[in-house]
Amino acid sequence: MHRRTLMIAAIGATAGLLALSGCTSAADDADGVTEVTVWHYWDGTNADAFDAMADEYNAAHPEVKISTSNVPNADFLTKLRASATSKTLPDIAIGDLVWVPQIEQIGSLADLSGFLPEETIADINPALTSFGTIGGKQVSVPVSANNLAFMYNKTLFEEAGLDPDQPPTTWEELMSAGKAVLDKTGKPGYDLFTQAGDNGEGLTWNFQVNLWQAGGEFLTDDNSAAAFNTPEGRKALQFWVDLIESGVSPYARWGEFEKGQGGSAQEGSWMVGIWASDPPFDFGVGKAPYPSDGVPATNLGGEQAMVFDNSDETTKAAADFLAWFLEPDQVESWSETTGMLPVTNSVATSSDYLDWVNSTEPRLLPYVEQMADAHARPNTPLYPKISLAFAQKIETALSGQASVEDALESAETAVNAVIAEG
Repeated sequence: MHRRTLMIAAIGATAGLLALSGCTSAADDADGVTEVTVWHYWDGTNADAFDAMADEYNAAHPEVKISTSNVPNADFLTKLRASATSKTLPDIAIGDLVWVPQIEQIGSLADLSGFLPEETIADINPALTSFGTIGGKQVSVPVSANNLAFMYNKTLFEEAGLDPDQPPTTWEELMSAGKAVLDKTGKPGYDLFTQAGDNGEGLTWNFQVNLWQAGGEFLTDDNSAAAFNTPEGRKALQFWVDLIESGVSPYARWGEFEKGQGGSAQEGSWMVGIWASDPPFDFGVGKAPYPSDGVPATNLGGEQAMVFDNSDETTKAAADFLAWFLEPDQVESWSETTGMLPVTNSVATSSDYLDWVNSTEPRLLPYVEQMADAHARPNTPLYPKISLAFAQKIETALSGQASVEDALESAETAVNAVIAEG
């Protein structure tokens, strides 16, 4: 297939807001062409790549016109709610994975399992399809993926007497390497996201990696209660406290690694794309270290596509576009162009894609391999409030204001209160 150069893949709000007055759901126009409107928040290379793929689909399907619009990340849910009120919802909404339960409450979403081929859904990473399952319906499918791994400064590792080609694989090795960097260079060994901030998610989704690695769970299977106040939860939080008390991970110092002033950090796969063409320092990537008596795990991110059930014609055409987008050729092309991780197992394990990774950007390989061990965050519209409540209480242990046990107990109470309030 046609090869494309790895481009920058960045996550964040876009710079400008396009007028959306014309982005209404459209049935057949005068020429018998079904228009499918798509809202997404991508900009730059990602938006250009998606628009190019929409054009490619349109050229091969003259009976359909895929029309794309950019809506800034910060405004996306607000715009969707307003469009639901005015009955001008787009046909496809593509947004952050954790938004799916909230968007499902905004408007009627089509059950995509009735439109997409069974083999297509079966090929998608199970953690991603399970997240899009609500009320027995497949209300979303992934179109991009990312996860968290261990990224490190090779120069500082060398200065600390460490092998720059052998990143730590366990918590114990991570602590040892972090102490070596601190002792030999005077710089922090490992960044931790220790503050709740405005939404808590930076702390929460980084901590969940270590919680899962220790064998714990964040919420119960039905998302009806907190599940982290357990021996496994205490083990994960104690590991963070030990990192801070040892000086390896100074409290409230996230960002030192990205400035070249720290030895390592748990970073997302998008950072490889951001730094690929002009790295600020010589960096390497390894899989997320886990405890020697634990299990490998990481946290999933990315975008999912949802189809609003606006009309039979647009729903069918929208689902057909997504089925096409998830075919191997398109998944591979999209992944290579944007640097996002493949959402389908067939592409993630294919020799063509892996050859491209190894020859073009081998630092993506740990992220690709970790998809087999990736977990999705809880599938509930209450998750944003839960994440903030959790982070605010856990921060008290990281700042030394509370013990590990007391912080987890307070977090459990706070999270269960959010769930009870509904």
